[in-house]
Amino acid sequence: MEPNVNPITLQKKCLSSSLNAKIEGLGTETLVFAHGYGTDKSIWDKITPFFVENYRVVVFDWAFSGAVEDESLYDPVKYSSLEAFADDLLALMDQMDLKDVTFVGHSMSGMIGCLASIQRPQLFKRLILLGASPRYINTDDYEGGFTSSDIEQLLVNIESNYENWASAFSSLVVDPNDEPSVNKFRECLKRMRGEVPVSLAKTVFCCDYRDILEKVETACTIIQSSNDMVVPYSVALYMEKKIKGKVTLEVIDTVGHFPQLTAHLQLIDLIKGVLGFGLTQNLDMP
Repeated sequence: MEPNVNPITLQKKCLSSSLNAKIEGLGTETLVFAHGYGTDKSIWDKITPFFVENYRVVVFDWAFSGAVEDESLYDPVKYSSLEAFADDLLALMDQMDLKDVTFVGHSMSGMIGCLASIQRPQLFKRLILLGASPRYINTDDYEGGFTSSDIEQLLVNIESNYENWASAFSSLVVDPNDEPSVNKFRECLKRMRGEVPVSLAKTVFCCDYRDILEKVETACTIIQSSNDMVVPYSVALYMEKKIKGKVTLEVIDTVGHFPQLTAHLQLIDLIKGVLGFGLTQNLDMP
């Protein structure tokens, strides 16, 4: 360790390296892509090549990802709430000197982006919330997609036989007719280590961030799959109504929770539309 350097300061200093952060591309505007539960930055591999010619594109792995080499980074106590991830995001953006960004957050990262934008709104030009949800468990007046017993059983299944659960869950939440995409998510899930899957599932699926939406003033675009068993359309409508800032809601006609895998050209079109980018440019790229 460097002499006279606080360990916390050193940890922040090394965060971009530890989280495998990568920046590519040209342009004055910056796009930050953040993945969700069980995946890593490679989940964006079909998306980012279409933006690097005109934007600075940032991808990274969250501490829970199996792609992160330092297993000690993930502390289940620290990451028992999404606020800790928002803190990591802000520290990463500070270290990489990222400002006025368009943040694309998938699933749990949608709420992480919202939390971070409330803390430091000046860092965010807009939020693109892909398959995001503030709460997954139903209440009397809110349809989150799951009952309490559904989530209890999900946690039991993760803890008792994670390999089997990962195979079954990947086929359930990704279009089962798209076998390569199912396999991609399954492989990512199976790379998560030790106690991470169940502790992170508790953080995600038992959360309730409905009360923060009225504090989100950054312009938002909600992108929702037309058939998503993880996040029903009612959640997107709820978020559209509750977010304080300017909100638009877009629907992708696809099955499952991962349009960046199963409907990537549609998603690219939508993101380019949000950015005001010419939709016909670069769409023939591999």
